[in-house]
Amino acid sequence: MKRVIARRNRPLIMGILNVTPDSFFDGGKHDKTEEAVKYALSMVDEGADIIDVGGESTRPLSEPVSVEEELKRVIPVIEGIRSKSYIPISIDTSKAKVAREACNAGADIVNDISGFTFDEYMADTVSEAGVQAVIMHIKGTPKNMQNNPYYENVISEISEFFKERINFANRHGIEKDRIILDPGIGFGKRVSDNLEIIKHLRVFKEFDMPILIGTSMKSFIGHVTNSPLEERKEGTLASIAISVWNGADIVRVHDVKSAKKTVQLVDAIMKAESWKQ
Repeated sequence: MKRVIARRNRPLIMGILNVTPDSFFDGGKHDKTEEAVKYALSMVDEGADIIDVGGESTRPLSEPVSVEEELKRVIPVIEGIRSKSYIPISIDTSKAKVAREACNAGADIVNDISGFTFDEYMADTVSEAGVQAVIMHIKGTPKNMQNNPYYENVISEISEFFKERINFANRHGIEKDRIILDPGIGFGKRVSDNLEIIKHLRVFKEFDMPILIGTSMKSFIGHVTNSPLEERKEGTLASIAISVWNGADIVRVHDVKSAKKTVQLVDAIMKAESWKQ
């Protein structure tokens, strides 16, 4: 049985490690194993609680890669991190075979953007591996998800998706304490949908499961602040602060050091009654 990442009395930082040539923010920066492992360890030093390793870009319009290519990218990195650190590792994949091999290599969490909908064997794989899983909401696939997405009520629709997927996971032997929920900022969402999710994030606390949110450097921030990709840091930190205030338990970020400071301050304000100098 793998370790379950226990809830703590503070929000957790998930550091993003893309070992891909084409991710929207840092594609190609960490596609060599040694460099990727070194970067992961630097995020640990900066305060990351979890390292999320991904070998397939899921940016809008992205094309899927083969199982073999994804394994080639992620397995040596996971093995390298695990050989040097006990940091919890998440594998960002929607492919059951990749998830299985990643867990065998040392991953503790399967972060599936499809919420077990892209691969019919994913839920059983997670169950058998004894790991935790992130169930994320997505409308469509990365290739087509931003082609005019529409919701009557985005919060209600995501809640209904979570209810159905949690029941599905339970039927496949994945207990409640192994599930993390992610409303999927930017995955088949309009700018207004992303803003509404952050504003009403606490609605999803009804499931009594950790809430993960990933806003880091995403395009909705650029739309709102009229900022190119390289100028979205301030908007990212603002979105992180409000997400934590509204109940986020885990924030998935590129810049661990800045996010850590932001989360520490928001958490201290939220606990101000018991704060001691």
